[in-house]
Amino acid sequence: MSTAAAEDERSVRAARIRSALPPGGLFAGKEWRVAAEPFRLPSGMVGELEKLGFRLRKFVEAGNRLYRLSVAGKRPAWIAELLDRGKPRELIELARAKPLADAVPRVIRPDVILTEGGFIMAELDNVPGGIGLTAWLNEVYAAEGFSVVGGRGMDEGFRVLAGGGDIMISGEAADYRPEMEWMAARVGARVVQAEEAPADLRNNLYRFFELFDLPNIPGSMELLHEVAESRRAMTPPPKPWIEEKLWFALFWLRPLADFWIRELGEKHFVALQKVIPRTWLMDPRPLPPTGVYPGLEIQSWEELKKFSQRERELVLKVSGFSELAWGSRSVKVGQDLSQEDWARAVDSALGDWEVRPWILQKFHHSRVVEMDYAEAGAGGRAPLLQKMKGRVRLCPYFFCGERETKLGGVLATVCPADKKLLHGMRDAILAPVVA
Repeated sequence: MSTAAAEDERSVRAARIRSALPPGGLFAGKEWRVAAEPFRLPSGMVGELEKLGFRLRKFVEAGNRLYRLSVAGKRPAWIAELLDRGKPRELIELARAKPLADAVPRVIRPDVILTEGGFIMAELDNVPGGIGLTAWLNEVYAAEGFSVVGGRGMDEGFRVLAGGGDIMISGEAADYRPEMEWMAARVGARVVQAEEAPADLRNNLYRFFELFDLPNIPGSMELLHEVAESRRAMTPPPKPWIEEKLWFALFWLRPLADFWIRELGEKHFVALQKVIPRTWLMDPRPLPPTGVYPGLEIQSWEELKKFSQRERELVLKVSGFSELAWGSRSVKVGQDLSQEDWARAVDSALGDWEVRPWILQKFHHSRVVEMDYAEAGAGGRAPLLQKMKGRVRLCPYFFCGERETKLGGVLATVCPADKKLLHGMRDAILAPVVA
């Protein structure tokens, strides 16, 4: 086949994929650039991602155990106190109920950034969007003959979680409702508005709303009482400490290393050190005169405020339980700010310590790739293929059963190379992946 013919075939394929979108779309009012083919993962990365899923499951389970040990007085009390900060007492008490003791999210999704040397995680999401989108992408590209990673794993995994139940979605997450409606039809579930839950609410609930949103959901505390008393099942479990980003900071704390090594095993602990970025708690309390923040080698946050632009390869973000903690709303990239704005951002983060802790995280530069995407053609013609240099965020979805963790699919978001924050945007390419 000639180069021109191959190009035409890829253009026609992109047009078919675009036309296969469900009538209601998958995201409210959002578009993306359509890829002519899936994103190809570097050699061996699928195996590494599968191992990551198992390790992250152990990490989440270990974190839940650490919290419980702290509450019980068998680990330092400050750990639970920090993770409970800014949260309603009633929610904390319900989440600590004995029937929920070992409950952890059954689908976990890290945000993985491709780097020159492999990959690094930006954060871990336990109430992830994109499940329906990734399932749809896997289906339509598989129909085009591609062997996508995960196959039908998104459908299979989500059916176990939500099949025959209700998917509760809040107004805060309304952009994701179309993909959840599409997904619900595939697994025999029903989507219900969390703020207007029907009287015949089913016993098996999939929670697609953040716990900070509870005050906006009438009857939510009564519902959580039923979950805490095992009268209803809910996943992800309503345990706010699990959904904090500061777990990455706790992972790097030297006094807790013995706990993590024992819970994870030394092999998995070392492996996670390579992919969990160095993270610090923005604790305003002064260090003793002989103390320093490991990895930063500074003695006070005043020194951080004076870092040069080159030194500010760092990110500030809210840890959790806030409307600012998702969608990159709170993220401050040090190199993108002036010295004065960086200093103000540091002061603001320190000032929030008592109500919503912030974290500081090492910023890792992502690998630049080149990928084709389709621009809409004029006059009914097939779309024109364009090349874009971009940076990649991978979102692997791991479904956790009783004994195994399965990779259901991977969403690749390829953002223009001049973007530092890699998330879904109008000028990003969204695609499934192949090995």
